[in-house]
Amino acid sequence: MRILLLGPPGGGKGTQAKFIEEKLSIPQISTGDMLRENMKNRTPLGLDAKPLYEKGELIPDDVILGMMKVRLVQSDCNNGYILDGFPRTIPQAEGLNILLKELNQNLDAVVVIQVDDDIIVDRMGGRRVHSASGRVYHLKYNPPLIENKDDETGEDLIIRLDDKEDTVRKRLQIYHSDTKPLINFYNLMDIVSYVDGENNIEDVSLLINEVLNI
Repeated sequence: MRILLLGPPGGGKGTQAKFIEEKLSIPQISTGDMLRENMKNRTPLGLDAKPLYEKGELIPDDVILGMMKVRLVQSDCNNGYILDGFPRTIPQAEGLNILLKELNQNLDAVVVIQVDDDIIVDRMGGRRVHSASGRVYHLKYNPPLIENKDDETGEDLIIRLDDKEDTVRKRLQIYHSDTKPLINFYNLMDIVSYVDGENNIEDVSLLINEVLNI
C-alpha cells in the first residue's frame, strides 16, 4: 500500500507514519531523512542540496524528486511506503504524479490528519529534538525515557527555534495557503480520507487503521 499523510506541522504525521510502518512493514519516507542520507553519502543530489540545506533555503523540487526516484525503487518499497512531508505544494504533487507514472506506481490512499491551529501551537511548544538524527519527542505526548535526553544515544535534546509560537503560526499560514490545496488535488482521485488528529495518539492510530482498512 502506498500512502500519503497530509496535515499541519506538528499534527502527528511522523508519529502515525511510524505506527503504519510497524503494522504493514513498509518504510516511512521523510524528505528530511532522505536529504540527510544523501548528504551523508555525498551523492550528486546530496552535494547539490547541502549548501542550500545549510543556509536554511528551500531545496528545489527537481532535487527532491530526483532523490525520491532513487528511493522509491529500493527493495524495501516493493510492498508500498508512507510519504511524510512531501509533496507540500501543487507543483510538487504534479511532479510526484509524473514520477509515479514513470515508475508504474500510484498512491492508494491520502490520509488527512485534521488539528486546530491553537492545539498545534501548544503541541509544538513541547517538542524536543535530537539534532543529529532528527528524532522528535514531546514532553507531554511522547516523552523521552530520561528528561531531555535522546533514548538511543543519551545525548541532549534541543528546542528548535521553529517550535516557538510566532514561527509556528507562520508555518501554519504557509500550510493553509500552500499545502491545504493538495487535499482538493487528491480529492479528484477519490483517495482522500479524513481523521480527527485531536484525539490521543493511540485513538488517532486506530482511526487511521479503520480508514486504511488494515
